[in-house]
Amino acid sequence: MARKWVYLFTEGKAEMRELLGGKGANLAEMTNIGLPVPQGFTVTTEACTQYYEDGKKINDEIISQIDEHITKLEGITGKKFGDHENPLLVSVRSGARASMPGMMDTILNLGLNEDVVNVMAEKSGNPRWAWDCYRRFIQMYSDVVMEVGKKYFEELIDEMKKEKGVTQDVDLTAEDLKKLAGQFKDEYKSKIGKDFPTDPKEQLLGAVQAVFRSWDNPRANVYRRDNDIPYSWGTAVNVQSMAFGNMGDDCGTGVAFTRDPATGAKGLFGEFLTNAQGEDVVAGVRTPMHINEMANKFPEAFKEFNEVCKTLEDHYRDMQDMEFTVEHGKLYMLQTRNGKRTAQAALKIACDLVDEGMRTEEEAVAMIDPRNLDTLLHPQFDAKALKAATPLGKGLGASPGAACGKAVFTADDAVAWAERGEKVVLVRLETSPEDISGMKSAQGILTVRGGMTSHAAVVARGMGTCCVSGCGDIVMDEANKKFTLGGKTFNEGDEISIDGTTGNIYEGLIPTVDATIAGEFGRIMAWADKYRRLRVRTNADTPADAKKARELGAEGIGLCRTEHMFFEADRIAAFREMICSDTVEGREAALEKILPYQQGDFEQLYEALEGTPVTIRFLDPPLHEFVPTTEEEIQKLADAQGKSVQAIKDIITSLHEFNPMMGHRGLRLAVTYPEIAKMQTKAVIRAAINVQKKHPDWKVVPEIMIPLTSEVKELKFVKKVVVETADAEIAAAGADLHYEVGTMMEIPRACLTADEVAKEADFFCFGTNDLTQMTFGFSRDDAGKFLNAYYDTKIFENDPFAKLDQNGVGKLMEMAIKLGKPVNEKLHIGICGEHGGDPSSVEFCHKIGLDYVSCSPFRVPVARLAAAQAAIAEKKAK
Repeated sequence: MARKWVYLFTEGKAEMRELLGGKGANLAEMTNIGLPVPQGFTVTTEACTQYYEDGKKINDEIISQIDEHITKLEGITGKKFGDHENPLLVSVRSGARASMPGMMDTILNLGLNEDVVNVMAEKSGNPRWAWDCYRRFIQMYSDVVMEVGKKYFEELIDEMKKEKGVTQDVDLTAEDLKKLAGQFKDEYKSKIGKDFPTDPKEQLLGAVQAVFRSWDNPRANVYRRDNDIPYSWGTAVNVQSMAFGNMGDDCGTGVAFTRDPATGAKGLFGEFLTNAQGEDVVAGVRTPMHINEMANKFPEAFKEFNEVCKTLEDHYRDMQDMEFTVEHGKLYMLQTRNGKRTAQAALKIACDLVDEGMRTEEEAVAMIDPRNLDTLLHPQFDAKALKAATPLGKGLGASPGAACGKAVFTADDAVAWAERGEKVVLVRLETSPEDISGMKSAQGILTVRGGMTSHAAVVARGMGTCCVSGCGDIVMDEANKKFTLGGKTFNEGDEISIDGTTGNIYEGLIPTVDATIAGEFGRIMAWADKYRRLRVRTNADTPADAKKARELGAEGIGLCRTEHMFFEADRIAAFREMICSDTVEGREAALEKILPYQQGDFEQLYEALEGTPVTIRFLDPPLHEFVPTTEEEIQKLADAQGKSVQAIKDIITSLHEFNPMMGHRGLRLAVTYPEIAKMQTKAVIRAAINVQKKHPDWKVVPEIMIPLTSEVKELKFVKKVVVETADAEIAAAGADLHYEVGTMMEIPRACLTADEVAKEADFFCFGTNDLTQMTFGFSRDDAGKFLNAYYDTKIFENDPFAKLDQNGVGKLMEMAIKLGKPVNEKLHIGICGEHGGDPSSVEFCHKIGLDYVSCSPFRVPVARLAAAQAAIAEKKAK
């Protein structure tokens, strides 16, 4: 039997999401529960994958099934493609299994040609509507299918409005729109070199192909990479008979949420436009009305819509984001999906759904995207400074948070300025999906047009970026990169501040303060802690970082990088002396000067961590990183050492390495200069003894971590230095202190020989930054030069330094655990690379049996939640 590539809405259901995509599965589900859905069919995600396998061609089998389903749809609707009596028009929308708002393009009114538009004008007695549909279709088809830029058509519309002395598209007459349609077709021919297609079936195949093609466009690839959506999933295509919101004042279109996507408050939230099509609301071409105004315009449809909202939220047990159209007073549902929401709203909605009896605690924890928690922990404006500031203007607070920076006017400029370290606010008339890279680089986004459901608002909320949209008071001059607001002109590079919660816009930079965490955050985190098995520690080198991490729930320090402590002005001089000394005694004397500083640092860390574990990694970077670079500093060091400037320069030259990442660093330094390990051990042990004395109720157990082991004998050598020094310190103090010596697993050979290494180590900690680097054989500092080419060619879908490579690096980790645990059953194992705060990597760490993950302070809540979700998913799978 032939494979089924196409399904009618009546043949699908919610569980078929992988095959029909999110939109297709939800349209089928809404059809099944009896909601008013314009009927249609879905071309499956497998057809998309097949299209790429067949060299970007739609094969004959898929084409014949699409034709067959057009005939079935004609039977259901009583309308026919290209018919002169009762023509069928359809919309074509993409729908991947994961929601990708604004990433894929929509085509409305497909099936129109010169003959059909005349039939529609005559039959409906509404020629304006017919020609409005046609000009929209030509514009969308040209843009989406043939990739003729939107701007050419926008310019023609603006010229026509100017000529007619009107400001809104709705004020153009049927005659004006007919003329525009002609101009659009001329524009199409001049750009493409052939006439605009008139055969509806040719139009439909072109549209299906364009949706498949858009799965691989640059902005979709960026979005997928950011949201862990595999390329292999593909997208489905939904072909749906049209419902018209632009047939007159008894028609309209809207987008609504069953709860506020910014705050999570229960109650209908959304926007509506009369005499419009869906793209008008999302693109922000006209500024829409609040959804509640629909009650006055279309009381019957509004009443039915409220009932549909309740049905859908009860059915999906989550906040819904819906698109709908009203045609001559009758309601049609075009789509529903679980709504994108801010982190604040996600926490509130999850807690409310538990309180309303719709979700269990475990389900509530599983509902929240851990990455979104980041935004809750980001700065807000300082209340005092905010009170003193006067807003210049106000838009819609579309995505919460505070942002300030220099105004830039294009996505490319946002990227370029951010790369050179400037903080920028991207100011646009409206954003479109191709602006995604600029939106990512900006601190905040400000748009002149668009509502709370516009592209800018939805994408900014998803990214956790502050956004103010729809500030119509701005007079924009994009060509000259400037805008005017409140009587003041802002040029490129001028400083502005925007408040994504209130929508206020300010001149200059307003200071920000750390975010405070609401009650729901504590509640969700308490549930997460209840269900997770993995412990969560932090990577922290300063007491301030450690304190912050403790506030955010860290259960210890998994990585303290001691080299960061050497760079402070009062220590670097002594450390440089150590590097330049010719004798062991000279090195020891220099290190003796640093010892009290190191000890003081460690004491502060132990205090901040209140008796929870603290893992201190001994010196790791190569020595050349510490040497002076300016003539003035070299002279200073020469004077201190009683050496000539040339002698110091010779020492610096001798430290140069061709491949420092694989050079004289990590425990190799301690093998060459054991006195460094001795000094650091003394500092760790003395600090621990002092803090334990001060806090007898705490259990201070220092964990000394030796970096970069590749051979058990080198670990044994350094461990001996550490143990002899530590034991002597403890004996001299007459103290009772337990300590551990472990190693970082960051060289593949250490993982391959973990059974030997485990005999000498009390713990393993995977340093996945270096382990990734060593396994792939490329430098993370240089990988940026070629990774984009790897993404473009689909060799990589993700940056392996951001998301753990489970196939390669992950196998080494599993191997190390399997080899190490049987040899040393007390061995505890963690991870402290950047991957420790990445949700999918945390899930992998749970699966392979790590004891803890360690990540930067602000990612601690992300890791706590991800660890709970991993445990809940594992339980569910059993």
